Amino acid sequence: MPFFYRLPLILAGLVLSSAATAQAVQGQGATFPSKVYDTWARAFAKAGGGAVAYKGTGSGDGIKQIQARGVDFGGTDTPLPAAELARHKLVQIPMLVGGVVPVINLPGSTAPLQLDGELLADIFLGRVKVWNDARIAALNPGVALPVLPVRRVVRAEKSGTTEGFTRYLAGASTRFKAEVGAGSAPAWPTEPLKAEGNDGMVQTLRATPGAIAYVSFDRVLRDKLAAVKLRNAAGRFVAPSEAGFRAAILDSDMHRSGDDLATLLDRAGAEAWPITLTSFVLVDAEPATAAKALGALKFLYWCFMHGDELTRGSGFAPLPVSVQSRLAARFTQVRPKDGQLPAYQSF
Repeated sequence: MPFFYRLPLILAGLVLSSAATAQAVQGQGATFPSKVYDTWARAFAKAGGGAVAYKGTGSGDGIKQIQARGVDFGGTDTPLPAAELARHKLVQIPMLVGGVVPVINLPGSTAPLQLDGELLADIFLGRVKVWNDARIAALNPGVALPVLPVRRVVRAEKSGTTEGFTRYLAGASTRFKAEVGAGSAPAWPTEPLKAEGNDGMVQTLRATPGAIAYVSFDRVLRDKLAAVKLRNAAGRFVAPSEAGFRAAILDSDMHRSGDDLATLLDRAGAEAWPITLTSFVLVDAEPATAAKALGALKFLYWCFMHGDELTRGSGFAPLPVSVQSRLAARFTQVRPKDGQLPAYQSF
């Protein structure tokens, strides 16, 4: 990332605290990117950067914990608006891009199931009762669909993954928008099964024949789950992939103008995955001391320095250069109350 080789010059003169990262940095929140953060933390420690522990508890909890200053950084897939950031004195930093993927457990079925957004919305509304429903069959000619009840699995806690998933469904279906809408903890109709976190979704899916759930793409790869193909805005049925997430980025204002809050949902690119999301971290904008902020900032900065190599093959896509080039301003928004500036770029 050529920009980051220039960043130390831009931020020259920052003070390096001797406290460094003696105490483990604590992060908590979004489960969507949690396995990647774990991988990055191990690589950071191996490189001599210190200990980082991240606990995936859901975006809602990540926001709550950082607002209470209970952690060094909070993870969220639901970005906070500027007014909320200012009110809680937080800095929001985009980390990576990934995809939410509908996954199914249909015993005996080997062909990838094809769905469109409207039909997927009706499935999660509980309106589609069996897997051999005529609408599913029409999108999957020649596929032997089981006579098996549809069992929906949704997140039990406030979840940025759920918020992104329901935003997609509400955009694809006026009925879903009216009856459920977008939210991190929506009122799902007709009592679906509920599970905690992405890992809980995987466990419940595997234990429930006829189940359909939604998880991050890295879980699909790691756990060898049966992913649904979705019809995208270009009219093509596409499988989830890192290339599909990059295609969504390229057809968005994130790529065109560096707007990290730009939607990546249902972009028009031919290969674009329809449910593509950006994941963020939140840090204290006014920590008591530079030493207090240093550990988290060094870790996050190091992740950006090594972003492409760390992200490749993880099930996520790195941020585009147009977003990376704006990150210096985000880091320098952290202003410790002791007047010292943490030299996180020194590692």
